[in-house]
Amino acid sequence: MVLVCEWCSSENVKSVSGTVYWELPDGSRAIEITETPAFDCPDCSMVYQSEATIKEIEDQLFLIDSKKVGKIITFKELMSIPRLLKRNYFDFS
Repeated sequence: MVLVCEWCSSENVKSVSGTVYWELPDGSRAIEITETPAFDCPDCSMVYQSEATIKEIEDQLFLIDSKKVGKIITFKELMSIPRLLKRNYFDFS
């Protein structure tokens, strides 16, 4: 499968990991998520997360007790936190 940049359609995009900053669903604070899967396109200089990764982060933050999340967490640690519900029943997409 050939990766294509979502911004400029270049096939020169690479899978990388990086740091993102995310506001908790309740708006109480933002957290730093390190080692997050991302794509880097040297042709347009964009570094971005896929829609699937964004949805995964948003669902996980919505479905866990976010009070247990520190200021900095790795993507893998975040995804391993047990959920209060099996899935996001409020997502109708």
